[in-house]
Amino acid sequence: MPGITNDRSAHKHRAFSMRYLIVTWLLVLSAVAFLDRTNIAIAGAQIGREFRIDNTRLGWVFSAFLVGYAAFQVPGGLIVRRFGARRVLALSLTWWGIFITLTASIPAGMYGAFLALVTMRFLLGAGEATMYPAMNRFVERWFPIAERGKANGIIFGGVGLGSGLAPPIATAIILRYGWHVLFWSCGTLGIVVGVIWYLLARDTPEEHPAVRKEELDHIISGRGDPPESELLRRGENGKTAVPWSRIVGSKEVLGLCASYFSFGYVAWIFFSWFYIYLAQVRGLNLKTTAVYSMFPFIAMTVGSLSGGVISDSIARHLGARAGRCFFPACAQALTGLLLILGSRAAGAQTATAVLALGAGALYLAQSSYWSVSADFGGEHAGVVSGIMNTACQIGGAATASLTPLIAIHFGWNASFLTGTILAAVGALSWLAVNPLKRLGHIERIEEVRA
Repeated sequence: MPGITNDRSAHKHRAFSMRYLIVTWLLVLSAVAFLDRTNIAIAGAQIGREFRIDNTRLGWVFSAFLVGYAAFQVPGGLIVRRFGARRVLALSLTWWGIFITLTASIPAGMYGAFLALVTMRFLLGAGEATMYPAMNRFVERWFPIAERGKANGIIFGGVGLGSGLAPPIATAIILRYGWHVLFWSCGTLGIVVGVIWYLLARDTPEEHPAVRKEELDHIISGRGDPPESELLRRGENGKTAVPWSRIVGSKEVLGLCASYFSFGYVAWIFFSWFYIYLAQVRGLNLKTTAVYSMFPFIAMTVGSLSGGVISDSIARHLGARAGRCFFPACAQALTGLLLILGSRAAGAQTATAVLALGAGALYLAQSSYWSVSADFGGEHAGVVSGIMNTACQIGGAATASLTPLIAIHFGWNASFLTGTILAAVGALSWLAVNPLKRLGHIERIEEVRA
């Protein structure tokens, strides 16, 4: 059965692999990014009182970040392709450090304060938009195809880690110093980790002086580069023009986008509203809410790290379609079931536990999106993943604004039911994706036909 090649020579590189050291730092970057994203949900009640806005308008603030983030995904992918992951990620971290600091510096009493708050969140989202397309390009260059599920699992483990650390850390800082200090601290942290990234990383393993020959040979032999004759045909820079029509018209990209939209909608129920849901609907006090709201994000971390390894293993033993498509489809279907059960649980502890399991099940699927888009896109991985991630952020923006509206008119159970329906849509969308398809193959086939 066709699958992902198992290169047993990888075992001898495990003593020290530069690629795994750098990808672990990408986990740190991812954690800091989601600490920045979720701190506003934790500070939401204080911000709402200070700026005199209700949950609906607070949802607009949440959505502003995601709209900016979604709008600049594809331009971000093009920027990454032009300037490389190293420089773009460093710039992105500096950008969001500046704008999260500016967000906390807006005087609540000034004229147009609410509009300024929305604008700053939009610009923060725009600055962060290059992050995951850049990371996906890094994975495409630094990891063999057989290890990309694991690599992406490590990266997205930072999502749950950052979001899980946010409630206790942010709550402690807010209670002692206020939400402004929280934002200023996060902004400074973003700049610091960006500087370390720039010093540590290179765009390709060929450029890195610390990569040993054995590791370099292992990476190059397994990453699926075009043959030398193809590179010579392309010219001096070795790049082809972005084949927009082939990307947008691909059923693989359409399937990934539909599924990742659904993924984003469900994920942002936890990022935007779970803290407030526990406090306002389940009646927990501030400190208890901070503890309980950690559990979904701990589950996300475990799900992301284990999901990447499981996906690689299934793909290696049962075939790429089973590991990269059927596995995440089953994970999202399980998520939908757990959302229904958790939202209807009588006690806050039971509800939190079941909903946390749902979040963990969702993140079992996370690495598959980025592995498939990297494999499919090749040198256009940043663009393909940018398009895919745009769909995810549109889904997140939708839930940031729609969840409180659905809850007001139909109740919180209806909000979670909407998530269940979309999780089912996400699971079914995987059936349209062929993980063995490559954009480069499509390009060559169409050239032959022409």
